[in-house]
Amino acid sequence: QVQLVESGGGLVQAGGSLRLSCAASGRAFSSYTMGWFRQAPGKERDFIATINGNGGSTYYADSVKGRFTISRDNAKNTVYLQMNSLKPEDTAVYFCAASVRIFGIATMSTRDMNFWGKGTLVTVSS
Repeated sequence: QVQLVESGGGLVQAGGSLRLSCAASGRAFSSYTMGWFRQAPGKERDFIATINGNGGSTYYADSVKGRFTISRDNAKNTVYLQMNSLKPEDTAVYFCAASVRIFGIATMSTRDMNFWGKGTLVTVSS
């Protein structure tokens, strides 16, 4: 079992930056593929980014590529999402998730993830 707790959400103006953190408890954090997803009001939960266990491989949705960066610190059992050049359309609840899947992680769906945090709200004003 892995428990995940997100933090760092808030209100920011368009063009600004935020860094989300996801603290994990439980064993073998480095064995999990970690991902970030987001869900805007009335929409499905969408894939944003994934990172493999040692942090050497990262993947992004086209909508955030070049603006968002996923990283992890296995010594701290934490995964991060640095978000720059934020746009109003980035407004959503952001979820951290963990998966036991270690291959084919370039794009992952919600069904591929085994554990979820409760989410943190990011609001980008225009």
